[in-house]
This record gives sequence, structure tokens and C-alpha cells, in this order.
Amino acid sequence: MDWHTLPSLTSLRAFAAAAEFRNLTRAAAALNVTHSAVSQQIRGLEQYLGTQLVSRTRHGIALTAQGEFLAAGLHEAFASMASLTESISSAEAVRPLVVSATPMFSSAFLMPRLSTFVQEFPDIELRIDSTIQAVDLKPGGIDIAIRYGTGRWSGLVSQMLLPGCLTVVAAKELIGGQVLKGPIELLDFTLLQEQASVEFDLWLEKVGVPPAADRRVVRLPGNMLLDGIRRGDGVGATVPAFISDELKSGDLVALFDDPIPQIGYHLVTLPGPVRPAAKVFQKWLSNSITEYEKSLFRWTPAHLT
Repeated sequence: MDWHTLPSLTSLRAFAAAAEFRNLTRAAAALNVTHSAVSQQIRGLEQYLGTQLVSRTRHGIALTAQGEFLAAGLHEAFASMASLTESISSAEAVRPLVVSATPMFSSAFLMPRLSTFVQEFPDIELRIDSTIQAVDLKPGGIDIAIRYGTGRWSGLVSQMLLPGCLTVVAAKELIGGQVLKGPIELLDFTLLQEQASVEFDLWLEKVGVPPAADRRVVRLPGNMLLDGIRRGDGVGATVPAFISDELKSGDLVALFDDPIPQIGYHLVTLPGPVRPAAKVFQKWLSNSITEYEKSLFRWTPAHLT
């Protein structure tokens, strides 16, 4: 198609509306523009085509033979366009909202809150795609990805949800009344670490625990890691918001923490228009973070109080 040969869509819409109502004032109201704007668009279209399309009458307008011919074709074309766009819009409205997140984030942060979301927004069908993979976002696929990192992902839009904070914790039953004077004493316990994650290893090295030091390590999937920490199977590191209830109750004790403000969990979407359901979910999830959870970004570790 040679797009350069087509008149402007605005002028075609103005003429089609005028032809439907046979009245410029009613056409202007339907298009939410002024009477003069419709009149000007029609004059411009007539000049472009080199023929008269309408004539003014006492009660409105009449179409010339050329105008009747064009109006019939435009009515069919615009009806087809309306049907096509409506079908896409309707399909998007009923398509489930798909959110991708890691198994740990899904089980520790999302699941305890989802009943509230369902109660508040029963018309939104939600699907959680739980995977450790950084999935690709494509139109009609994943709507929102929750990713851990700096927030700088090429071709994507990100919004910080939870700032990074590595917190070393243990069950109260495991640690008892013991006060750890330094990270090296963590080696007295089994170290529970998330599979495919080196964050705890890097932190230990950062605080002076040599990589060659003897240590007992068990590596687990993220959601199983938290279960192991809660049972007292060993000491582990996680995001404090994931265990806020246990920290508040004292069932888990914070031993060390290291805020990492330059990284964290982000809500990630494609650039451009965002589905209404996705906007609702983003706002709801951000607002669901409690003041106590926000305060856990940085605290005095329990063993130093």
C-alpha cells in the first residue's frame, strides 16, 4: 500500500461522521471536536480529492454522488476497523494477568497476600509463573516480571518494589541465647544457601570469612530455604520482608544485615501501554508493603541490642 496517496485519517473520520448524521454539529459532538474543525477537515478532504463531497442544506448537509460513494466505502472500512480493534480489546480484557516471579518471592511474598488481591479484584484472573529464569516479556505473554537486580534492563521499564538487604537469620531455637561477635562464628552452624545464588558466599568473603574456611553448606531451592531456616536446620540469608512475621514475633533472629540499596526487587514491564489489570496489580502490590516491612530495610541486628 502506498501510504502517501491516502488522505489524513482525521479528515476521513470527520467526513464519515458528517455523512452518518447529515449534520456537522452532531458529527462534531460525536467526535468531541468543534463544528468548525469538522467543516475544515471536510474542505481539506475535498481539496485533496479535487471534488465536492457535500453541499449545505437548510437543515444540515447533503452528499453529492461522489460523497455518497465515498461514504459507503468509509462506513464499511471503519466498521471493519472497529470490529477488529474491539476483538483485540475484548481478548485482552479477559486474558489472565500473568506475573513472573522466582519461587522464593512467589511463596514468601506473593502467596501470603494473594487472598487480599482476589477479594479486592475478583474480576481479574491472575496467573503466577514461578521460575528462576529471567523470562522474556512479549505482547500477549508475561505482563509483569518481578526481577532482582539493579533495575537497568535494556528495553524494559522497571519500578523498585523492595530495596536489597541481605539479612542473616536463624531460628530462635537454634541460636538460643548465643550472641555472635562476628560473622566467622556463623561457621559453627550449617549454612543454608539458595541454589544458583552466590550472594551469601560473596557477603561472607566481604566480611572477612575466607573462602577456604571449613563450612557445612546445604544448597536448596529458594522456597525450601526459608522452610529450613524456620525449622532450625541452619543459618541462612534472605530478604527481611520475606520473613517479617517471624522477625516480629521473635521466632527468627536477625544476626547480621547488609543493606544493598543499589539493587532490589523490581516490577518490570514492557515500554508503552500497560494493561489496566497490570496497573491495578502493580499499585496493589506496592501498597501492600507494610510500614514494618519498610522499616526492615535497615535495623540494628538483634544480637547487638
